[in-house]
Amino acid sequence: MRIGLLQCDDVAPALRERHGNYPAMFERLFTAVDPTVVFRVWRCLDGEIPDDVDAVDAWLTTGSKFGVNDGLAWVEDLCGFVRRLWAADKPLVGICFGHQLIARSLGGKVVKSARGWGVGMSFNRVNGRAAWMEPWQEGLDLVVSHQDQVVETPAEARVLAGSDFCPVYLMQVGEHFLGVQGHPEFAKPYSADLMALRRDQVGSQRVREGLASLQAPVDDALMARWILQFMRGAGVGGEARTRAPGVPVGR
Repeated sequence: MRIGLLQCDDVAPALRERHGNYPAMFERLFTAVDPTVVFRVWRCLDGEIPDDVDAVDAWLTTGSKFGVNDGLAWVEDLCGFVRRLWAADKPLVGICFGHQLIARSLGGKVVKSARGWGVGMSFNRVNGRAAWMEPWQEGLDLVVSHQDQVVETPAEARVLAGSDFCPVYLMQVGEHFLGVQGHPEFAKPYSADLMALRRDQVGSQRVREGLASLQAPVDDALMARWILQFMRGAGVGGEARTRAPGVPVGR
């Protein structure tokens, strides 16, 4: 399977030597589950927006320190590309910023949460079950680093996991879009270093809590498996599908 990685940020220079950049993180995550996966990267943060929705089999967005509501030209252009993928029934999975990008591009709403920063591990209840969620479990616990949250989902969205802190954590939109607020590609040492780097922004108490939370098990490999199964179920390598009407959630 060929995956187009829509890169929306770089790892901070101070952390890059130890942890690498985001494309390497995603490659490590997914090739551990399926060594045949091949990535092609578009640096969207530099204005490199794909011009062909069929250039790869499926698409994946990285997270970003930028926000979907920041009014940046490349973000607006990327929203347009997301809408093209939606119209073409091409599989897209959004990670953190990408999760929010999907919501905003398709008519949902993203805001800076009054709950503050989410850092360290997030602990979520799985509220729904789909065929690609195998093996299934009742919780989904991933590393996070975010302030913004989806508060209104697009039409055809189905919320599959969430928590009191982040109710819209995992959502499927139609049959070929999937968004998750967590970062399955983040290793715990990177999360710890990122919290330390952002201590002044996040706050010392929230960082203390986030660091302590990293002692818990993480479902990164499970989420990677779910994502690949979702992409294949969304029609990668198969026949064209007709999108079934859905029911708006959270509007």
